[in-house]
Amino acid sequence: MSFGIGMAGPQMGPGQVLDQFGSGEHRGRAFDWKVVSRLLVYLKPHWRQLLLAFVCMLGATGLTLLIPYLTKVALDDNIGGKDYNGLVRTALFTATAYAGLYVTSALQQYILARVGQRVLSTLRADLFRHLQALSLSYHDTHIVGVTVSRLINDVAVINELLSQGWITFIADAFILVGIVSIMLSMNAKLALFAFLVLPLMVLATWLFAQRAQAAFRETRTRVAAVVGNLAEDIAGMRVIQAFAQEDATQERFKEVNQANRDAHVNAMTLSYIFLPSIEFLSMLATAVVLWTGGRAVMKEEVTIGVLVAFLAYVSRFFQPIQELSRLYTTMQSAMAGGEQVLKVLDTPLDVFDRPDAVPMPSVEGRIEFDAVSFRYRPDTPEVLHEVNLDIQPGQRVALVGPTGAGKTTVANLAARFYEVSEGAVRIDGIDVRTVTQGSLRRQIGVVPQDSFLFAGTIAENIRFGDPQASAEAVETAARMANAHEFIAALPDGYDTAILENAANLSVGQRQLICIARAVLTDPRILILDEATANIDTVSEGLIQQALERLLKGRTAVIIAHRLSTIQNADVICVIQDGRIVEQGKHAELLERGGLYKTLHEKQFKTSAA
Repeated sequence: MSFGIGMAGPQMGPGQVLDQFGSGEHRGRAFDWKVVSRLLVYLKPHWRQLLLAFVCMLGATGLTLLIPYLTKVALDDNIGGKDYNGLVRTALFTATAYAGLYVTSALQQYILARVGQRVLSTLRADLFRHLQALSLSYHDTHIVGVTVSRLINDVAVINELLSQGWITFIADAFILVGIVSIMLSMNAKLALFAFLVLPLMVLATWLFAQRAQAAFRETRTRVAAVVGNLAEDIAGMRVIQAFAQEDATQERFKEVNQANRDAHVNAMTLSYIFLPSIEFLSMLATAVVLWTGGRAVMKEEVTIGVLVAFLAYVSRFFQPIQELSRLYTTMQSAMAGGEQVLKVLDTPLDVFDRPDAVPMPSVEGRIEFDAVSFRYRPDTPEVLHEVNLDIQPGQRVALVGPTGAGKTTVANLAARFYEVSEGAVRIDGIDVRTVTQGSLRRQIGVVPQDSFLFAGTIAENIRFGDPQASAEAVETAARMANAHEFIAALPDGYDTAILENAANLSVGQRQLICIARAVLTDPRILILDEATANIDTVSEGLIQQALERLLKGRTAVIIAHRLSTIQNADVICVIQDGRIVEQGKHAELLERGGLYKTLHEKQFKTSAA
């Protein structure tokens, strides 16, 4: 199915990026178990690899605790006791411990990196799958760039916590408990002196936690705003340049970017104050141990080996504390990102396949609107009011009327891009809500006003609705669409790559490719949404010829502003304020002297002028 219909739903204005997502000052929990429990599900399929990483972590932790103790043995028992053979054994044990520490740490990191990339891929795939399942109502009201930020940035920081954070937390906790136990067993008095700085550390951590929670939530909001603003401005670059608004948009981006910078500087400032504070406390504890332990060695209350081991353990004691503080900042970002990602994943589908939905059988093409009313959201006014319309198989029905009257909305409801608020839309007597969306839309072709082409080749775009179509089928469709001649004249023919925004093709050429895309799927129902709007006269002639071939024997819903293009339609429906106010053939409607005649005369006078 050719997709790219112009939406009539509410759109976001260019200055609403920050307003759409708030100031970022909303506050949630520092640790939200509901968020974490939802996200931990993504680790479940990888439990065997995670178990192996956990075993490696235990090995690395044990070796980390063992190495300083081996130093004590070497100094006190081997060197002090002049035991050369014992020193050799201890040295070999130490070398083996370092080698084991390297292997277990490297293997742990490798496993977690692999699991992390798989979790990242799965989470992004689930998010993208849900975004595709959401109806156009959602996409009409959400900025593309911000959605991309959710998919890329927020998922990445969540993955960092899921794949690395939990095992880092466990390892650091084990190391802390192990160091405390060993230090107390070696010399309780010296250990208590080393722990004198702990109250200061607890106070610093508490002060950091109070500020970090809001700061890291702010960074997630601001980075999303930057991506959203940037995507919007790049997409609208032609308009920006046409109205010479480069300075104004640059100023707007500067404000959004500065807000993002300030949020990150604020968050990083907290980290850069807190981490050196922990480092200072570590050095202070080392100095305390060196002073008290040195005096104890002089008094022969403590051996030199114990003092050296203590100094090593004190240094290692504060390393996990620093890592845990960094993990806390990661957790803050992950909580904020997780809230936003889950918010998207929890967005309910308003258009979905019911459990008892069945495939749509091959249709003849009758379309019936039975007292259809529609509003985009429960809090918005109705766009359509009790529309009744019966389109017979093979008929060409044109929808005309003032801008915003509801013409495109009628077409969107026929393809079930939105769900009717009241009434029913039936095709061949079957309510479209009772069949699967895919089976319905595969029998509907759409030729949009804004001819959207995907990155890839011309051939890939033509076969978009049928990826398995042969090269011969693609060429046949292009010939029917009057596109073969210009495609064949290109240096790479059908293998010509489409540049961004299809900049290497004219508007008319893009539209002919869209028509070829629709031809290839051989739909029974066609929706033409201003298919010849903004097209030059030469291209319009080619497009009209192609459309005539495409329409033959098919039901067609034609949305048009140019009344000259639909004068031969079987039925013309005039829509005003969400209601069908006139219906008939071209000559009949002119004779009635209603809105259609008024619109026709305005266009005729404009054309004549």
